[in-house]
Amino acid sequence: MADLSDFAPGPLPRDARVYVAGHRGLVGSAVWRNLEREGFTNLVGRSSSELDLRDRAEVDGFFEHERPDVVIDAAAKVGGIVANSTYPADFLSDNLRIQTNILDAAARTGTTRLLFLGSSCIYPRLADQPISEDSLLTGALEPTNDAYAIAKIAGIIHVQALRRQFGVHYISAMPTNLYGPGDNFHPKNSHVIPGMVRRFHEARVSGAPTVTCWGSGRPLREFLFVDDLASACLFLLENYDGPETVNVGVGDDLSIRDLASTVAAVVGYEGSIEWDSSKPDGTPRKLLDVSRINSLGWSASTGLSDGLTAMYEWYLAHLDEARG
Repeated sequence: MADLSDFAPGPLPRDARVYVAGHRGLVGSAVWRNLEREGFTNLVGRSSSELDLRDRAEVDGFFEHERPDVVIDAAAKVGGIVANSTYPADFLSDNLRIQTNILDAAARTGTTRLLFLGSSCIYPRLADQPISEDSLLTGALEPTNDAYAIAKIAGIIHVQALRRQFGVHYISAMPTNLYGPGDNFHPKNSHVIPGMVRRFHEARVSGAPTVTCWGSGRPLREFLFVDDLASACLFLLENYDGPETVNVGVGDDLSIRDLASTVAAVVGYEGSIEWDSSKPDGTPRKLLDVSRINSLGWSASTGLSDGLTAMYEWYLAHLDEARG
């Protein structure tokens, strides 16, 4: 193991043994790419077929064997509004087990630094905008994804509890809505941007005159390119050590209607866009206050159009293997 016994915020040793939980997912794969770019030489990852993070005995055995210095927990059962509404028990149970097993095993086996990644859905549905970290647990959650949110809230409290009880240097961060290469393009269980990319691409290829999107198109959302989140993860591990969670976002938002127009333009779809207002909108607005991470010295660098272009190029290059 790398010598992190006297850790204070600053550069991590590039030979530190870093376990990226969920390294094949959207976030984990971006984190892995960024760590490789930054010169880390001792990365550890396991696929879900190799290690079931819901199984406490398997996770304990993995940590006992690998003894990672640093853990980035990007593992989670995730999905869009349909999946969250349809399988709430799965989202609650699976995520609670995944994060509890990782956090407990890390603390027990001496992991020095850990970053737990949550989601902006942890905040109240009608929180003041932009949403500050202090809004946590001050109001009712969005009912379409409350089970997932509760699991992630439990993870934040777990990190804080481990800090208080054992004095570990574990932190948590809450990214806004994410998109990018390696996303889930499933026609029903994807998030909004990959769902739109697939829908508009297929409509362009087939020559469909219209594309129907869910909801009214009025809700406002913030979107962060996943490679920007990856850079924020390393930045926080090297520059932040506190119990309060840290928001990670871009600091501005747009309507879903405007998002659809932007995605259509990037994909090259020129037909009309219709809206099915019988489908749920979800939270009216969700914009994160990113002043805390900005004050530490980090800010997002990828604009929406550039990020969407990179994502669509990846999708075209991986049509046969894009998930879903």
